[in-house]
Amino acid sequence: MQRTSHVLTRLLRACGLAFALAGATAAQGAQAFPDKPIRVVVPYSPGGGVDIVTRLVTQKMAQDLGQPIIVDNRPGAATNIGLEAVARAQPDGYTLLTASNTLAGNAALFSKLPFDPAKDFAAVGAIGYASLVVVVPSDSPHRSLKDLVAYGRAHPDKLTYASAGNGSSGHLASELLKREGKFQALHVPYKGGSPAVTDLLGGRIDFMAINPLEVLPHIQSGKLRALAVLDAKRSPLLPKVPTVVDQGLPDAQAAVWWGVIGPAGMPAPVVQRLNQALRKALADANVRQRMAEMGAELTPGSAADFSRFVAAETIKWERVIKQAGVRAD
Repeated sequence: MQRTSHVLTRLLRACGLAFALAGATAAQGAQAFPDKPIRVVVPYSPGGGVDIVTRLVTQKMAQDLGQPIIVDNRPGAATNIGLEAVARAQPDGYTLLTASNTLAGNAALFSKLPFDPAKDFAAVGAIGYASLVVVVPSDSPHRSLKDLVAYGRAHPDKLTYASAGNGSSGHLASELLKREGKFQALHVPYKGGSPAVTDLLGGRIDFMAINPLEVLPHIQSGKLRALAVLDAKRSPLLPKVPTVVDQGLPDAQAAVWWGVIGPAGMPAPVVQRLNQALRKALADANVRQRMAEMGAELTPGSAADFSRFVAAETIKWERVIKQAGVRAD
């Protein structure tokens, strides 16, 4: 009995030593991070807004981290292809993703996903956002957002609005606007923003909620009229355009946003190091200027800040999606 007790004590001590060594190894690994290139998945095609933002920010992050950051474009399935790839990656900090609005909305838009947006990812930090703007053709009789809302209430079967596709940010923002304004309008989805804008310019569509950068030349040339910025403060790109708050619809705010995430289970020191590099990149004067030219507001903060933001966005857009009966599959 005494011998058994002695063996057990030695075994426990050995296990304790093994766990201590494992912990020390993990800590040393985190301290050495990164010691090889990092891959950032962009779940969109090259050349789009998310791709441009990612390349701009990761270039500066790479300088701080001392390792190359490779941008890996994996478009398709409303960003689910890229999201799944990162959800299944090793949680070592070497595979990340630039997340956007779909992270908060896809669970409600799709009946089944091969990953859980709420459990399979870890936040690294926010990048920023760009508020959407409501635009109409230049010959539209609607001179203000109040005009558009009043017409939609009086003629529930007349108004149409375009979007870049079912479940896109413009689609959901328009549904939010309809809900808060208590008016009706028919959704006309397109395969991308460009054909939607083309029909809007041609007067075949009544209005659209869109990133102002995509329509700024048309607004400046007088081909489109901006009725409202879907934010609490005015856009630096459109300083004369009133906000939805100015026009009595404070809960109709909507924007496209970006942040960095990785697989769940990344070591805390690794997340902290990545967040530090991200925040340093967002403080760079060139990055700030380029993002401002895109009409973007930078929102640097901690990983926990971004996690809370995504949780709040998920609640907000799941409510809109369910009330409007929007489905992507």
